[in-house]
Amino acid sequence: MTGEEGVRRIPESLTEEQAGRMLAEMNEVIRAGEEMRKLRTEMIKVFTGFGWTQDKIARLTAMSQPAVSKQVAKYKQQEPLPPVGLSLDQGDAPWLEGRLWGLAEEIAEAYPDTARCARHVDAVARGKKRFTPRDVDELRRLVEEDLRLHREELPAAYREAYDAISRGLDVPSGAATTDTPASVRRTLAHRIQRDRLGDGA
Repeated sequence: MTGEEGVRRIPESLTEEQAGRMLAEMNEVIRAGEEMRKLRTEMIKVFTGFGWTQDKIARLTAMSQPAVSKQVAKYKQQEPLPPVGLSLDQGDAPWLEGRLWGLAEEIAEAYPDTARCARHVDAVARGKKRFTPRDVDELRRLVEEDLRLHREELPAAYREAYDAISRGLDVPSGAATTDTPASVRRTLAHRIQRDRLGDGA
């Protein structure tokens, strides 16, 4: 191939469709990053409510102590939030969605090559899936399928957790909403559910 032929093979510009796909992917990453920053800020408020020191919060969040101090000072000027309940058995939708997410992640990690929910879990982690009613219904369907496929290997606690989550999502408890943002409650429930399943409880 001559140098001239090589030059002719290079497209003069991207198509609008190519540029659109590329920028859509970039925007998803940027949006996910912004959402994570907001979530971290809200979590600092929760940690402050637990009475944790600024040094501990800075270490856990990988933020500078002055940055944490600024956030904590702002929260102390506001009305204190009621304590965040950490009992796994709570009936509001964000909490149940977080539990479903945690259960799905446990299954996806146990069966990375065969879990039906693995791609959905990965999309949630990358900010490509949200907790819309449609996405939650899809995740429920995938988790239920995985529980059927792996019923012989998975501990009974997985099915018990799913049954409780599913009942709660099907029949809302009417639990009073709290001032804690949905994203924070979802994240807390996700972590607690994973830890509970990991402990074999």
